[in-house]
Amino acid sequence: MAQFKESKDNPFHKEFGKLSNTVYILKKCRQYCPSVLLIAFIGIICNSVLSYYLGFFGKLVIDVVNSGLVYDEKVARLLIIVLAGGAVAGLLQLGSSYSGSKTWYRYIYVRMGIIEERVDRALGINYEFLEKPETLDIHERASQATGGNSNGVEGMMHYLENLAVNMTTVIVTLISVFVLDIRLVLALVLLAGIEYAYHVFCIRTDKKNVWDKLGKTWRQINYMERVTQDFEYAKDIRLFSLQGFLLNKQQKIFENRWKKFDYHQNLWFSHAVVVNIAVLLGKAAIYGVLFYAVIKKDMSVGNFTMFFALAMAFSTSLIDFLRCFGDFSRASLEVDDFRSFMELDLQEKKETVDIPKAEEYRIEFKNVSYRYPEAKEYALKNLNLTISPGEKLAVVGLNGAGKTTMIKLLLRLYEPTEGCILLNGVDIKNYRREDYYKLFSPVFQDVEVLAFPIAENISMKSTGNTDIDRAYKCAVEAGLKDKIDGLPKGILTELLKVVDEEGVDFSGGEKQKLALARALYKNAPIIVLDEPTSALDAIAEQRLYQSFDRMIGDKSAVYISHRLASTRFCDNIAMFKGGEMIEYGTHEGLMDKNGEYAHMFELQAQYYQKGEEDSNE
Repeated sequence: MAQFKESKDNPFHKEFGKLSNTVYILKKCRQYCPSVLLIAFIGIICNSVLSYYLGFFGKLVIDVVNSGLVYDEKVARLLIIVLAGGAVAGLLQLGSSYSGSKTWYRYIYVRMGIIEERVDRALGINYEFLEKPETLDIHERASQATGGNSNGVEGMMHYLENLAVNMTTVIVTLISVFVLDIRLVLALVLLAGIEYAYHVFCIRTDKKNVWDKLGKTWRQINYMERVTQDFEYAKDIRLFSLQGFLLNKQQKIFENRWKKFDYHQNLWFSHAVVVNIAVLLGKAAIYGVLFYAVIKKDMSVGNFTMFFALAMAFSTSLIDFLRCFGDFSRASLEVDDFRSFMELDLQEKKETVDIPKAEEYRIEFKNVSYRYPEAKEYALKNLNLTISPGEKLAVVGLNGAGKTTMIKLLLRLYEPTEGCILLNGVDIKNYRREDYYKLFSPVFQDVEVLAFPIAENISMKSTGNTDIDRAYKCAVEAGLKDKIDGLPKGILTELLKVVDEEGVDFSGGEKQKLALARALYKNAPIIVLDEPTSALDAIAEQRLYQSFDRMIGDKSAVYISHRLASTRFCDNIAMFKGGEMIEYGTHEGLMDKNGEYAHMFELQAQYYQKGEEDSNE
């Protein structure tokens, strides 16, 4: 199966092999649903025996009919054979039906457990790696490996069962066919080999000419479906009369998809022709050998019936086994994708310790630089900065100055390319990320709202683990009192209509207030606001920052903005430009220096002066 092997270019991909993947899948079945293994075993035995059982049954019936027994004895024996044989056939069919009806949803249950593992792994990957194309690619492929009944992990379960049925049948019937005529075995193996080779050819051709090329088409379809159905695009579509334009684009994408599907269907139609020819030639060979045995070796009619059933079972099972083996190999490679993702070595390699409890936390950047992967220039260069306990620090600068990169390093979403960050004198790499994250209450520019009750969106916990009164108090402090009091269910009202038809949506400003309430509820010792008010005008931003500053009291806080509304009440100001901190000090000190900060402040001063005049009025 060399044509299925992964390119060696991908350092994140591992090839575990079919045997290793088989053991892996069986262990997962035992972990999540042990009963499925026993039920599948029952199905394997029953389905295998059913494939040739009627041959033995027919032989017994014909032998009694052609025997020299008197009429009454023939009838008695036939009655016993029919009753006993029918009972056995019924039990076999019952076992087959029971297995088929019980395994399919158990396989799905196992896959759901594996999906939970994948999601948990994705949620645990360091944020920095989530932005890498290689990580996104291997995660998407891992998703595909758990995304369907015939894909990857569940596909291997089904194919393993089918392989076991066909292998059992081949082994049982091989001896009988070998006794009949070894040349028949060779002929049937040759036909099965030809059919298998063409099956593999079709899989490879289909993947190369259809599914690989459909990747872009699927993304286009998903994008067009989002654009045409997402409420956020509705106003532009109507006001710019985009209906016909979008439908025309969607139609062209669909036409490309149907062309590929047409090619796919024609390819597998040719495969069906080859399979039918192979089956027809196999039957001809079986009939030829049996006719020869009847004429030349005086084979009885009963033996003819039995050997015909055994030979047909051997031929069909051998073809099905090889064909299924090809599909099994494909599914195994998809399991490689899944396991490669699950074993990504993207976590810290060193031992970590608990963060000692302290009344105050001091953070120091020591010669910290950061460069994004594949980038030539540093996004942040040689930063030396201390955030003292209780300090209010403003980080300012134009877009692209390095402010957000600095914050991601502070929050340990990124690791420094050079230098280190110290927490109370200890490198933060020595601490568990989960413990370090607990020190911060962040409010980001893009506020993510979840389709949960407002209270859960504030606490970021389940309702049962949420202090409802405290959530409401934080919402009131953040300026959401009138909004929440006007809702029928108050703080327990669902957000968005994704889950609850009675859910409500918040405006951009209300979402920002929700994020502030979220930060208040977490009550961490360090507050970080990464331009959460970018949608507001300068005056509103200044007022909100000042109001929030009063809310957090004596906690440490870092305010990030490309506008200077947050600067005048802060203890210190760090001015960034071109990835470097070019100025640092108090507002008055930097204004006296008459540098970049003073120049930027003067350009924006008219807005703050107007804000102060409005406040005095």
